[in-house]
Amino acid sequence: MPDLKAELTASLDEAEWQWLLPHVGRDSLIVVNPELSIVDVGVAIANDNVSLVQNWINQQLIYKPTLNQMEQWQANLNKRFNALIVQPFVLIQELAVTNQTSP
Repeated sequence: MPDLKAELTASLDEAEWQWLLPHVGRDSLIVVNPELSIVDVGVAIANDNVSLVQNWINQQLIYKPTLNQMEQWQANLNKRFNALIVQPFVLIQELAVTNQTSP
């Protein structure tokens, strides 16, 4: 049996906001706070760890994107995120802007 954490780590990818728009329509996006590991959240959701997931929801560490957030992201369609698909959800985590000088 494959290791779920390793499998999810391997499927973690970067996505631009515009690529995530179809998932907005399905209400399947979940924002993961940078304090958490997106892979650990994916493992908890895949394993149906209700108490852990509910704890994160209660602490607002994972949540549906707000209208304000989506408007900001819509203004920058190239905004990048870590993205992880854990059916039926798409977990996203904002990537920090590190390159201040563009090539």
